[in-house]
Amino acid sequence: MHAADQDEQDGGGDTELIGELSLHSDTFRRMWADHDVRAHATGTKRLQHPLVGDLTLDYVVLATEDDPDQTLIILTPEPASPSADALDILASWTNTSTTAPDAPEQTHNPTS
Repeated sequence: MHAADQDEQDGGGDTELIGELSLHSDTFRRMWADHDVRAHATGTKRLQHPLVGDLTLDYVVLATEDDPDQTLIILTPEPASPSADALDILASWTNTSTTAPDAPEQTHNPTS
């Protein structure tokens, strides 16, 4: 409700409900004032990747109070799941060596 209320700054129906609950419940008023649900959200996303197919990923959204428009979204598959295997396949395609290949040995022919 906090997140929805923040999105409806122009006074939507949620604002009226929150006001009504706050008038009639000290507990709700205290909990509403203390709880910042914009700090995170969780859930599951189902995606269709064109190369590896269906992915089911759990997500966590983290936001800061100082800048609620800036968020960090973390998506993770269940360990040892088909989604984890699919992500491993994708990761292997982008895995490149950070070291330069060994240069071939050069033989020196000293000129006399």
